[in-house]
Amino acid sequence: MNILGIETSCDETAAAVVRDGREVLANVVYTQIPLHQPYGGVVPEIASRAHIEKITEVIRACLDQFKSAAPDGKIDAVAVTYGAGLSPALIVGLNAAKGLAMSLGVPLIGINHIEAHLHTPFLFDSADLSTPGASTLQDPRELSPALGLAISGGHTNWIDIPEYGTYEIIGQTLDDAAGEAFDKAAKLLGLGYPGGPKIDKIAREYLASTSPQSNPTGTLTPPRPLPLIPFPKGHPREGVTALAGLPAELCVSFSGLKTALLRYVQKEQPGEAEIPRVVASYQEAIVQAVAERTRNALKRRNYKALILGGGVSLNSRVRAVLSEVCARAKIPLLMAKPKYCGDNGAMIAGLAYFRRNLVGEEAMRLDVHPSLEAGD
Repeated sequence: MNILGIETSCDETAAAVVRDGREVLANVVYTQIPLHQPYGGVVPEIASRAHIEKITEVIRACLDQFKSAAPDGKIDAVAVTYGAGLSPALIVGLNAAKGLAMSLGVPLIGINHIEAHLHTPFLFDSADLSTPGASTLQDPRELSPALGLAISGGHTNWIDIPEYGTYEIIGQTLDDAAGEAFDKAAKLLGLGYPGGPKIDKIAREYLASTSPQSNPTGTLTPPRPLPLIPFPKGHPREGVTALAGLPAELCVSFSGLKTALLRYVQKEQPGEAEIPRVVASYQEAIVQAVAERTRNALKRRNYKALILGGGVSLNSRVRAVLSEVCARAKIPLLMAKPKYCGDNGAMIAGLAYFRRNLVGEEAMRLDVHPSLEAGD
């Protein structure tokens, strides 16, 4: 079954065709990063206008790729993100998908953006079929129960997946998502937008420079760097209203961390040479906060895997630390290829093969749902 997926929840205009929920036959993503860089963040009106300008071109390019990959293939359904995301951006993709489904005479499938991120580790490219093991990647339905962690610019959620297609949020950020916390720190420090990749690069280089180095005699000479700054790890107090009934040990707040960074910069006024230490310390606070909540969540039941998805899952330190967490828990950590970590149409088309609770006429009546949560 070939499903065309359309994604316009934020600042990527994306379309992809996925066969049987796993094999990506075509994938096109137009990123708007250059349009939003002057403003230090995504501007909804600019995002919406760019989606309108590019959606037809992106879909056409995707279908051209599909025809090259499968000359005799046909589109069996159209899937689209209807939430969560920016309302003006979602509207463009949803309307385009409705029109395309009607013109092709195929069903429309509405897909939850957060849930789709947790499908990305199960995607592979047609070219991978020649690589041993690629086509035999475990079926997601065989991994229940699993713990999902959706970590991106808009979401940081720990999600219980008792069976594939059933989702329940068991922990989350109470304010900014991890990606947003990275972007705001980068803006404060003058690093530019998007902040996440820049912070990851600077922190990775700093931590590498402070690792023990071999000297000419072959022995290790540990450097003596200043310790990382002890920024707060965002522990909310049990019983606060913002928890909305969720356990405090599985939730995180990054507002205090951002305030701590601001106060540190104002007080210490770090110079250019000191910024890498500040960046590495800030990133480590986020990563360790995420790791701690993940360890707590893994104690809830005998999970078969941790499924990691979302743009921040590309962060090298997040991957390294969560790999350690999973190794200690003796479960696999499932992560997407780098190109599928950010927003893309393949995750929408892939999940649609397995999850069709909103399909056909019901999907055609859908409106956008900017605040949609996993499991809604």
